[in-house]
Amino acid sequence: MRRFTILAGIGGLLAGTVVIAYFGFGQVTRALLAIGWGGFAAILVYRLAATSLLGFCWSLLARPPVRRAAFVWGRLIRDSAAEVLPLSQVGGFVMGARAATLMGVSGTVAIASTVVDVTLEALGQMGYTALGLSIMAARQPTNRFIAWTIFGLCLAVLALVAFAAMQRHGFGRLGRLLALIASHCFSDAVGRLAPVGEALRDIWNRSGALWLAGLLHFGAWIVSGVEAWLALHFMGLGIGLASVLAIESLLHAIRSVAFAVPNALGVQEGAYILIGGMFGLPPEAALALSLLKRSRDLVIGAPALLSWQLAESGRLLAERSAALDPVKAGSPRRAKPFL
Repeated sequence: MRRFTILAGIGGLLAGTVVIAYFGFGQVTRALLAIGWGGFAAILVYRLAATSLLGFCWSLLARPPVRRAAFVWGRLIRDSAAEVLPLSQVGGFVMGARAATLMGVSGTVAIASTVVDVTLEALGQMGYTALGLSIMAARQPTNRFIAWTIFGLCLAVLALVAFAAMQRHGFGRLGRLLALIASHCFSDAVGRLAPVGEALRDIWNRSGALWLAGLLHFGAWIVSGVEAWLALHFMGLGIGLASVLAIESLLHAIRSVAFAVPNALGVQEGAYILIGGMFGLPPEAALALSLLKRSRDLVIGAPALLSWQLAESGRLLAERSAALDPVKAGSPRRAKPFL
């Protein structure tokens, strides 16, 4: 699987480079630089605000009192890992949950709330995709892309509903899946996942928090589309907001299908050209928007991941110091487990 991920990443990088070269490095660069440093700074601030909203959505699934900052930071690490490191999205989920535990969230709550949060976010994305399809259908009712996307959307919704039902009523199988995922990053995780089932059932029984988090996740997807519209506005392109929402929603649907490709390398660039062309977005501007997003993710993600590494290192140093303390030599502290 790792070999496939590496090959997929290399192939996607080569494909993206070829696409940019085909439409001209100079034209794409000019379109990218048109945003200016002020525009780029505004996009960075906007993205951090959107990440805070996503962290707030996640925190709603934990029972009060809640350290919302822990979930915001955990969400920042989750997204940074998924967009900067050559990992699958599952790796980002695990790293985000781990980051939250470093700020006091219990491992059980971190894992259970992550599973539900990812489910609600995916359901919100389904609604976002449906919004984009309705915009496309209103403007291009004969486009064959619509029928195929509706078919895929229906299958995705059924799969998510089944996954949600499994979380609430059939944790036995899900527990084995979570144990398999966690065992790749944390030792002895298989025997410590039993409380997660109870935490999942507790979260799914809190209907008010679920509805609020789900609605906010749908709103967060629209917020992400507005970010792309702002970026195009800074580039001097007058693409309407509805068109950009359609482009972005369908782009993320394609990215979800190609989840095995690290960072959607090549996939994102090709999807922007394909879908953007249907709404009058020039290829060089579409590629510039893709590169802008990757630059944004790198500028935000690299310091975030560094802060996570520093926090992990500080925890390890503190534990080693405590273990070497002569007063506590008879009962050295053990590393705090993830669960």
